[in-house]
Amino acid sequence: MFSKIVTSALFAGFCTGLIAALLQIVFIQPVLLHAELYEAGTLVHFGGGAVSASPELPGFDAMRDGLSLLFSALIYVGYGLVLVACMGLAAERGATITARSGLIWGVAGFVALHFAPAISLPPEVPGGAYTDITARQIWWWGTVIATALALALIAFGRAPVLIAAAVALLLAPHVIGAPHPESFAGPVPPELATLFATRALGVGLAAWALLGTLAGYFWARESTEA
Repeated sequence: MFSKIVTSALFAGFCTGLIAALLQIVFIQPVLLHAELYEAGTLVHFGGGAVSASPELPGFDAMRDGLSLLFSALIYVGYGLVLVACMGLAAERGATITARSGLIWGVAGFVALHFAPAISLPPEVPGGAYTDITARQIWWWGTVIATALALALIAFGRAPVLIAAAVALLLAPHVIGAPHPESFAGPVPPELATLFATRALGVGLAAWALLGTLAGYFWARESTEA
């Protein structure tokens, strides 16, 4: 079981990490670099004239982009280990793990780690108004854990009380509310912040869907070979 978990997670996580890094370089990194120009004062949005939505940005940087590829691969290997371990627990309860069911697992991972927290605390570009980072991290982790537990109860719970508990867990972090600044400020145009948030979520969904599909595929293949 342990070797199956490690093998499936390594293959799925490494492949997904490389593809996720490429998507980030193409779709997210230009938005970040653009926002940094406003944060540094190189570009001015409010109170100035019209500013080009497509400024000249630095091109490919071997060190920066190479490290992005490496770190992304390592991060998704870690995600893969967690995801495949959960698949293993489900398999022991009689669940069938395939590439198709793995896709559902991947989407569930995206919901828990990206979508649910983003409902109240969306991805933010550099230069935006921030509040206490510790409070934000506590709320984020609480939301991830609550959402993951809720999804597990929905998937494997049968009693109505468990489904009710899942709904309560899904709603609780957002009823409590995420930490937000008392006032909005920042030099970055709201259109750029919106583009960053939507692209970050889009890339996250694509990466987790791929991670789940590959993890399910490698798990099924390992099971067949065993």
